[in-house]
Amino acid sequence: MSHAGPHAAASDRQPTPGEPETPAGSEESTWRDVVAAYVGLTKPRVIELLLLTTVPVMFFAERGIPELGRVAATVVGGALSAGSASAYNCVYDRDIDEQMRRTRRRALPRHIVSPVSALVFATVLAVLSTVVLALWVNWLSAVLSVLANAFYVLVYTMLLKRRTTQNIVWGGLAGCFPALIGWTAVTGELAWTPVVLFLVVFFWTPPHTWALALRYREDYRNVDVPMLPVVKPAAEVGRQVVAYSWVMVATSLLLWPVAGTSLVYPVAAAALGVVFLVEAHRMWRRARGSDALADINPMRLFHASNLYLSLLFVAVALDPLLGR
Repeated sequence: MSHAGPHAAASDRQPTPGEPETPAGSEESTWRDVVAAYVGLTKPRVIELLLLTTVPVMFFAERGIPELGRVAATVVGGALSAGSASAYNCVYDRDIDEQMRRTRRRALPRHIVSPVSALVFATVLAVLSTVVLALWVNWLSAVLSVLANAFYVLVYTMLLKRRTTQNIVWGGLAGCFPALIGWTAVTGELAWTPVVLFLVVFFWTPPHTWALALRYREDYRNVDVPMLPVVKPAAEVGRQVVAYSWVMVATSLLLWPVAGTSLVYPVAAAALGVVFLVEAHRMWRRARGSDALADINPMRLFHASNLYLSLLFVAVALDPLLGR
């Protein structure tokens, strides 16, 4: 289980106004600093979001409450896999992380953890996640988790991120795998239902990430990462955000006929979709009027997108419980 990367950076600590910045490598690290640094390599906020798209699908696949032991094993295995992918990402991107304001306080730029140690840590997490999922869930879920991890590291981080404005569109596929993993953890096989949810996350990722990238476009510009907001004006970013948002909402409503849900899910999905579309159009309208970040306020859509995905998957979990 993995995740398509740039939105992870929102959880990094930012220096407060007036706070002196500590030069990289100049601080003495206590054991608490080291432990916190290793935890930070896994990007815990990202893990939370990924698990929130895994566990509800398990409830939906079970049409009720799944076996708690299986849920626990899936959560542990998924968290280890996502943490592994994030740590690999931190190792590969340590050069640009050291230059970007929003990432310079990560463990590697601060030299609290060495690249070799971080690489070993990421590999150990990857092996442990595969073992946990293979032994206590099933091999299909384990294989999907390995594929997601490899795709995020090899395709997104190493191939796409620094080369194309479509980096997050296709790289975001890695973050869609939790929906498949949650389903296969319960059923042992794939079906159209988790594919619909996979596509919802796929179309959700560009609006979510481009809103954040718009906020930090100067960071990306300074390190030559061609995120869409770096190479296109804000108005064009807003237009594409709106386009993806409409497709995302339409896709979310497909779950009703494909999976035969009760009315609980489509009502919730429609309401959440309307709110998301209002926010997306609002950002686009502001972007057409001004290219200044203070006027566009892209973080409003970023935070709204987190809430949207969380509540949508809560609706997925509650549908079989409330719609009986």
